[in-house]
Amino acid sequence: MGTAHRSTAVAQLRDAESARDELREALTEADVLLPSLGLDPVSLASDYLPPLVELGRCNPDVARRLAEVLRRRAT
Repeated sequence: MGTAHRSTAVAQLRDAESARDELREALTEADVLLPSLGLDPVSLASDYLPPLVELGRCNPDVARRLAEVLRRRAT
């Protein structure tokens, strides 16, 4: 991996981490917890994909709470 590619990969990783943290903070403010929120390990290991934020899994109550928050914000 060349220096320029490595630099881009690091910048993309930091961006994905920042986006994850922003989302976690916003969800916390809305009283929604996605316990599996993190970075996608497959994309982190890829030389072709940018790092992806993985929303993960949650129980039905949390999914409904998230839907409720999104509906409220959309109006």
